[in-house]
Amino acid sequence: MECGVAASGFPAPAPRAHPALSPTERSPAKAGLHVNFSDKGEVKERREKFLTAKYGSHQMALIRKRLAVEMWLYDELQKLYEIPKESSGAAGAQEVEVDIDELLDMDTDDSRRRHLATLLADAKKPQKDVHKFINELLDKAKTL
Repeated sequence: MECGVAASGFPAPAPRAHPALSPTERSPAKAGLHVNFSDKGEVKERREKFLTAKYGSHQMALIRKRLAVEMWLYDELQKLYEIPKESSGAAGAQEVEVDIDELLDMDTDDSRRRHLATLLADAKKPQKDVHKFINELLDKAKTL
């Protein structure tokens, strides 16, 4: 298709539709014109979509406090279950999960202590350190 400017300085007249064609039909000269979009398989870079939420300052402070307690809990569990450097590999590693929500749902501190003592019975550190950890965890859990 060519595009040009009229030499006389006057605007070119608008193209007229063929009187025998309806507005949805193409003229015979343009019947072969079409656009092909080829699908190149998977698009390599798909844009990931994330849902973000906006929290108030009070709610964010509670989230930060909870995260700080969970990070402290993770670090302390790593210390309690420290594996000697001589034994390498995952064979000696143990996995212990302490659910803070489960602790908070329990009625008394005694039941929480018993539950934690059962979970941490096979810790590598001495029982004195385990009891100290339990007391600190219960104090931190009360702040949540």
